[in-house]
Amino acid sequence: MINRLYDTSLGLLTDLYQLTMAYGYWKSGKAEQEAVFNLYFRKHPFQGGFTIACGLSSVIDYLNEYRFDEADLEYVGSLTGSDGEKLFEPGFLDYLRTMELQCSVDAVPEGTVVFPNEPLLRVQGPILQCQLLETPLLNLINFQSLVATKAARMRLVAKDDSLLEFGLRRAQGPDGGMTASRAAYIGGFDATSNVLAGKLYGIPVKGTHAHSWVMSFDTELESFKTYAKYMPNNVTLLVDTYDSLKGVQHAITVGQQLRERGFDLGAIRLDSGDLAYLSIEARKLLNEAGFEKTSIVASNDLDEYIMDSLKIQGAKINIWGIGTKLVTAYDQPALGGVFKLAAIKNEVGEWDYKLKLSEQAIKVSTPGIQQVRRFKDAKGFISDMIFNMETPVIGKATMVDPYDFTKNRSFSDNTMYEDLLVPVFAKGALVYTLPSIHETRKRVQEQLSHFHNGIKRFVNPHTYPVGLEKGLFDMKTDLIVKLRAAK
Repeated sequence: MINRLYDTSLGLLTDLYQLTMAYGYWKSGKAEQEAVFNLYFRKHPFQGGFTIACGLSSVIDYLNEYRFDEADLEYVGSLTGSDGEKLFEPGFLDYLRTMELQCSVDAVPEGTVVFPNEPLLRVQGPILQCQLLETPLLNLINFQSLVATKAARMRLVAKDDSLLEFGLRRAQGPDGGMTASRAAYIGGFDATSNVLAGKLYGIPVKGTHAHSWVMSFDTELESFKTYAKYMPNNVTLLVDTYDSLKGVQHAITVGQQLRERGFDLGAIRLDSGDLAYLSIEARKLLNEAGFEKTSIVASNDLDEYIMDSLKIQGAKINIWGIGTKLVTAYDQPALGGVFKLAAIKNEVGEWDYKLKLSEQAIKVSTPGIQQVRRFKDAKGFISDMIFNMETPVIGKATMVDPYDFTKNRSFSDNTMYEDLLVPVFAKGALVYTLPSIHETRKRVQEQLSHFHNGIKRFVNPHTYPVGLEKGLFDMKTDLIVKLRAAK
C-alpha cells in the first residue's frame, strides 16, 4: 500500500550517509561482502512494559518495489562535495541502476509483543545493500510500532468499549496520518475517521458532524433535525457546541422523531467540559427518555491515563474518540530503534562477529546472527532468550541477564518455546504470506493475553525476563574485552 501513496521511486528514502558508505564499499571492493544487521530498540516507549511490533507490511511493500529510477540516479549524480566536485562517479550510478536486491530478511510477525534488545528484523546480504536499507527500515518500523503500542495501551483501558481514531487532522503530514491510522487499528482500535485509510487498508470508517455544522444553523435543534433528516442511519450528535446537557435534550427530541421513522439515535458525543460529570448526567437523561441503547462518545485530547481516570470516576462513556495523543504518540514521539552491524564474512568465508562499544552499557550492541526464543508454560509466556543461530541451542538452555551476569535462568530441553523471527525475504525473493490487517489486529490481543498482567501496568510495570543465551553472552563479553584492550 505504501507505494500507492507516492508516484515515484522510494529508493532515495534514505540518508545521504548511507549512499556515501555504499559508495565507499563499492570503491573499496567490499560491496558484495556478506553482512548481518539487526534492527531493535533499547527501551520501551511510554515507560511501559511491552511494545507491539508493527510495520512489516510496509517493509514488504517497500522492498518489493526497491529500485533506483533514472530520476533518482540523475539527482544522485548531481550531488557535490565541499570542493564542488561530484560526490559519485558514473560507474557507481551504473551499479545502482542494475542492482537487484539480494538480501534475506527475517522478522517477527506484525502484532507480536516484543522487548528491548530483541531483533525485530534481521537483514543478511551484501553489505552495500544492507547499509542502504538501514534508514527506510527504521522509518517504517519505528513509528508504526510506537503508535501500535500506544493504541494497545488504550485498548487495555477501554476493555470492551469502542475505540475510534480521529487523528488525521493532527497527524504529522499525510504519511504520518496514514501510518498512524493503520498502526492504531492493529494496536486495537475499532475504526478510523480517515477515509483514505479505510479505502487502502480496509479499516472501518466512522464519523458524523462537527461543531461547524451546528453553528451554521440558527439553532442547535434545527441543526440536529436537519442532519437526522438526511443521514438517519448515521446519527451521532455532537451536543457540546453551546450547553452540553441542553444539547442532550435536543438530541433526545430528534431521537424520538427518528424512531417515528423507523430509525434510532445512535450516540451523542461530548467533546469538552467535565466528561465524567457530563457523561453521567447525559446517561440519566437518555435512560429516562428510553434511550438506554444510545451510546455516549467522548473526545477532547484523551489518552490512556485520562481514560483510566474517567473510568475510576464512574464516567458513562462507552465509545472513545482519540486523536492527537495517539497519532503523534504525544508523550514520546520516537521509539529510538537502531540498526547495527552484528557479523560480517571474512575472506575465508567465516563470520567475524561485530559489536559497537559505548561508555553506556545500554548502547553496547550484541553480535551474532540473532534469533529470539520465547519460552512458555501452560499459563503463558515466561522468558525470551536471544541466541546466535550459528551456535544452535541443543538440550538445556541457560539465559544470562546482559546487564547483571549474576542473574541467569535455565530451561530444560522439554520446555515449550517458539522462535520469533520468521523468513520474509530469501535473497531478495518474498517467501512470506502476509496476514490480513484484521488477523494482525487479533494477534496483538492474543499475544497480550499470554503475558502476566504486571507487564501491562502503566506505573512501574513488571520487567519481563529477556537475556542472552550463555554462549552468546560469553562471546559478547570476550569481544568487549578484546576491543577494549585494543583501544
